[in-house]
Amino acid sequence: MDAYIWQLPLLFAVGIIAGILNVLAGGGSLLTLPLLIFMGLPSAVANGTNRIAIFCQNIFAIRGFRKRGVMPMELALLCTPPALVGSWVGASLAISLDDQIFNRLLALIMLGVLVFTTLDPMKRLRKEGIEIAFARKAVIVVSFFGVGIYGGFVQAGVGFIVITALLVHGLDLVRINAIKVFVIFCYTFIALGVFIWHDQVNYLLGFALAAGNSLGGAIGPKLAVDKGHDWIKKVVTLTVLVFALKLLFFP
Repeated sequence: MDAYIWQLPLLFAVGIIAGILNVLAGGGSLLTLPLLIFMGLPSAVANGTNRIAIFCQNIFAIRGFRKRGVMPMELALLCTPPALVGSWVGASLAISLDDQIFNRLLALIMLGVLVFTTLDPMKRLRKEGIEIAFARKAVIVVSFFGVGIYGGFVQAGVGFIVITALLVHGLDLVRINAIKVFVIFCYTFIALGVFIWHDQVNYLLGFALAAGNSLGGAIGPKLAVDKGHDWIKKVVTLTVLVFALKLLFFP
């Protein structure tokens, strides 16, 4: 345990940044996962350990969004069940992954999000709430089953996928981020359970990272509500561009 003492403050500091990024946009795990691997954890253990931080972070983020009255619970509860099932499937498959292929695919996904958020084709349709007709419900259920599989399997970058899945329905980014942290919190409970069952979690490093992520998760909702959709759009754009370029040219 003593060998990890010097790592704990670093994990806490990086966790704060990752927590804020995860609430406002996504990609925080693209900072924390490589750091955990650099500290000597196998990839699967790093993946499982990171889930402790994600789970704790979103407890504070959900509280922050609910406190500010911007949590669309009806839509969040619609998105959650298919994501729960998908996360179990994804986490169960998280045994081996070709890092280079994953990085290239993730970079392409993120660039797609960048184009979508920049063009913002749903701007004229955006409103605080959306009418959830049957066809829209079906699309949401299918898309969030896919979100759950991806999030359970990898987690890194899932926030960008959630943003894309909800932007097409005309929701603003403040409420999208509220739904995002609720859904990710719920499915992370399932995914973390799978990693714990297979003994793929380092609890000391995980809780050190979770402390930082939780602080970032508490700060993020205030920034989201105070700054609004257009400011978050700039954060999303910059975050996606930086991480996508990193994945494409510095894998």
